[in-house]
Amino acid sequence: MEKPYYIHESSYVDDNVSIGAGTKIWHFCHIQSGAVIGERCSLGQNVNVGNNVKIGNGVRIQNNVSIYEGVELEDYVFCGPSCVFTNDLTPRAKYPKGHTGYKKTVVEEGASIGANATVVCGHKIGKWALIGAGAVVASDVPAHALMLGIPA
Repeated sequence: MEKPYYIHESSYVDDNVSIGAGTKIWHFCHIQSGAVIGERCSLGQNVNVGNNVKIGNGVRIQNNVSIYEGVELEDYVFCGPSCVFTNDLTPRAKYPKGHTGYKKTVVEEGASIGANATVVCGHKIGKWALIGAGAVVASDVPAHALMLGIPA
């Protein structure tokens, strides 16, 4: 039986993953357990979707983006090439906190994040906001806002 989505043969999809119809997952991606990806999404080369991540419908994730556990992308979000999400404000290799210490980040409907932008965890990016390339988001972003610079 043919699947209603496309996954390139070089990609890995763990068990317990939901992928919507019309979604395309390109080269060298990894979709981890518990992830939910909506319909008509496009995941470019080398995208990692962490455990239990929720991605809405019509989302476009460009090459080299990791969506870590604790991040949620609502419908029609755009993630530019190599943008970065974090999920721990105080990471330590010797004292890992695990998923219970992750801070939730929500990117609301229609928001766009430019290439190489960094989104510090624990914040919300409002509907249809635009984050400029290379920006560092270190606080909540209002709906329809344009955010540039360091910090944005």
